[in-house]
Amino acid sequence: MRFSKDTRQRAIEKLQDRTLDLLIIGGGITGAGVAIQAAASGLETGLIEMQDFAEGTSSRSTKLVHGGIRYLKQFDVEVVSDTVQERAVVQQIAPHIPKADPMLLPVYDEPNATFNMFRLKVAMDLYDLLAGVSNSPLANKTLTKEEVLEREPQIKAEGLVGGGQYLDYNNNDARLVIENIKRANQDGALIASRVKAESFLFDEEGQINGVVAKDMLSGETFEIKARTVINTSGPWSDLVRNLNKEDDQIQQMRPTKGVHLVVDNSKIKVPQPTYFDTGLGDGRMVFVIPRENKTYFGTTDTDYTGDLAHPTVTQDDVDYLLGIVNNRFPEANISIHDVESSWAGLRPLISGNKASDYNGGNNGSISDESFDHLISTVGSYLNKETTRDDVEEAIGQIETSTSEKANDPSAVSRGSSLDIDDNGLITLAGGKITDYRKMAEGAMKAIIEILSTQYQKQFTLVNSKTYPVSGGELNPANVDSELETFAQLGVKRGLDKADASYIARVFGSNAPRVFNLVTTLEAAEGLSLRDTLVLHYTMREEMALTPVDYFLRRTNHLLFMRETLDELTLPITNEMARYFEWSEEEKQAHLDELAAVLDESDLKELKENAK
Repeated sequence: MRFSKDTRQRAIEKLQDRTLDLLIIGGGITGAGVAIQAAASGLETGLIEMQDFAEGTSSRSTKLVHGGIRYLKQFDVEVVSDTVQERAVVQQIAPHIPKADPMLLPVYDEPNATFNMFRLKVAMDLYDLLAGVSNSPLANKTLTKEEVLEREPQIKAEGLVGGGQYLDYNNNDARLVIENIKRANQDGALIASRVKAESFLFDEEGQINGVVAKDMLSGETFEIKARTVINTSGPWSDLVRNLNKEDDQIQQMRPTKGVHLVVDNSKIKVPQPTYFDTGLGDGRMVFVIPRENKTYFGTTDTDYTGDLAHPTVTQDDVDYLLGIVNNRFPEANISIHDVESSWAGLRPLISGNKASDYNGGNNGSISDESFDHLISTVGSYLNKETTRDDVEEAIGQIETSTSEKANDPSAVSRGSSLDIDDNGLITLAGGKITDYRKMAEGAMKAIIEILSTQYQKQFTLVNSKTYPVSGGELNPANVDSELETFAQLGVKRGLDKADASYIARVFGSNAPRVFNLVTTLEAAEGLSLRDTLVLHYTMREEMALTPVDYFLRRTNHLLFMRETLDELTLPITNEMARYFEWSEEEKQAHLDELAAVLDESDLKELKENAK
């Protein structure tokens, strides 16, 4: 299904000649989740995004679809119960994206340590119970100090008392967004990146019935009419809600910034994702995660009041993370000059959400009475003396200031909110990437109800728990085998096994569409056949419009294959310029944009100051 610069232009034209059932403002994971459900349910759907899809928060996460990493720390088992169920759903509908990747959690005997071995074991058993992986190969394991050091010889031995391993999943956040967007497009949604909502349109009763939008490429403004409008703009949610508002400004969001740094795995080699206390007694924890031939680590979590479109990595961020990682891996001696790439992103937190820290700041603790009762109940359950209902009742009795409670009765997942303003604008905000489908489902129920009661239009909501994203038409129980079969198609088309396997892993059941481009394409000058096919597929079917779109969000090349990027910069840009018929000035502008993004990711200015 074509999803390109041409279809973008056609979508803009069509957005102007009809009244939509639903207009979505924001093309991150939340908006993408709403779009796929709306289009599949038969709503005439539009989506506009002022940047590239996933350019903000949704390409700047820790790149995990987790089921309770930080909540294990806080014994916020209510959230674990929710998130492990949603994680399983995401793995079913996008089986080519999340991959099982068990997490190692070393335990140290230190002041203010998050876990001792006993508490960790209880937490992991609860986690497995809620995730439904008890008594399976994916169940947690308690590790001795020696077993932890055998797995990760570089990790600090002093103070180490043991550890645990539990199930978690890695993720490609930006690809999850684009695969939802592509399926919505396939189902008829009108979708355009780089289109900004500038103001609202109102009917005679003061209710929002559309937007005035600006095409950020052409500079033209136009109107989009819609029966319902939903704001899914993440950190920008307040700004969108306050368009056309001079008084009574809404201030709901409290964005925080998270930073990640990438080094070659020769600096720190970990066999699996690892999660540990900072060692600073600050109640925080840090991830160290292998990816490709790299290792990345993060995250910071600091309140943010700067430019929402452009959070940056500061020297304080670098010093904080390097200090922690060098302490935990004493032989690493990583300096800022070892950092190959980096990213900074914003988490769209809701003000008043007590569980405000992405990586689990020390915001409070479970009471001893609640904890002891919970342990007793779980122990009895494991000994088959009580029922699961008893465990759930014990969970329900927990009162903890760290719990990521629903902020109001209309919230559709913990830490999120679904609001309908007096002017009719619907806002879906907060939450986390694991919950995106559930959040969208809650919003869609409200939207379908509005369309029914106010417009007498009837829709049946798609079962989004079983509706696959683009590329996700695979058997979740047999993913590896099916991807291998797709890879063989690529080999038959002339690709070597490694390149064919890469395409199959990234594009899932869409891999044959990539391979089929061989019939009309040869390797472009300076590019391999693989790079040529992937580039053309992303331009033709994923609305990649710039080199930065391609290197950063359609692929992770800029983050995890930095050492080969410089030699590809000009060939990729040249091929895009040929395909899109850019002028020399346009091509140079795109090269300049890419250079600026690289300088920032490379921490060029910070490295120069550190000389």
